[in-house]
Amino acid sequence: MENHLSLYRIFYVAAEEKNISAAAKKLFISQPAVSKAISRLEAGIGAPLFIRSSKGVTLTQEGELLYSHVKIAFESIDEGEEHLKNLLLSGGGVIRFGASTTLCKYVLLPYLQGFMMTHPNVQISIECQNTYDTLKLINDKKIDIGLIGMVSENEIENANLSYLQVTEIEDIFVATKDYIKAMGTHDIISNSTLLLLNKENITRQYIDQYFRQNHVKVDHVIEATSLDLLIEFAKIGLGVGCVIREFVKKELASKQLIRIPLKNPIPKRSIGFIYPQGTMPSVAGRTFVEYIKENSLFGQD
Repeated sequence: MENHLSLYRIFYVAAEEKNISAAAKKLFISQPAVSKAISRLEAGIGAPLFIRSSKGVTLTQEGELLYSHVKIAFESIDEGEEHLKNLLLSGGGVIRFGASTTLCKYVLLPYLQGFMMTHPNVQISIECQNTYDTLKLINDKKIDIGLIGMVSENEIENANLSYLQVTEIEDIFVATKDYIKAMGTHDIISNSTLLLLNKENITRQYIDQYFRQNHVKVDHVIEATSLDLLIEFAKIGLGVGCVIREFVKKELASKQLIRIPLKNPIPKRSIGFIYPQGTMPSVAGRTFVEYIKENSLFGQD
């Protein structure tokens, strides 16, 4: 736009009021300021927009054409402002989340369940993908809040993100009682079929690092993209599943799955929400961050 938006606002009000003095009063500026703004707009466009008379102003043909477009634009702006005000008054807004399917199911949804009870007008969208894709989406400003397994602190700091830990998780190996009995070996991890997430997953990379550090030989692997699938595979006796202890508590308590002891347990990992440092782009997003700070849903055990 060659001319400043304020000039169009003055033109729009003058056209609505059909009087320079009335327009000045409505805009809380002086009458000469209105006349000067209109003259600047006319000079920039290269055509007269008003016919002046002692009774006021009327639009020229060129002015009518411009007014028909400007009217739509400013009515749309006014409608948007009103919609935003109503949205804020109702406690609404939109939050775009990113999380893996597993973290969405076991961590994000419990938080959303409580949050939505007190903020029912907030609209939610969720992108399900791995941690690295979640980081990319938040860096590209395509989501507002991510839920991830903690990566390096440098990655978080370099991306100007805040990290809020909500729980820790422990990776363990499990199998059915019958499968363990059939293996009949002290080195069950190396000699069994391992049920693991695929190599693109940050959990798999963490487990592969553990294998390397502890010189664990892995020969037979069944891969899946979902932790829930690994749990089901283990329950029907396909092998030894690498799962997250906090997400198989029922199966462990019922003895449907048995935890396999490790000489060197896998270190626990941090799980938390990431969001832009400083001001969150949306009021709804800021409200959710305050909610998770005030509500701890996952005790350490």
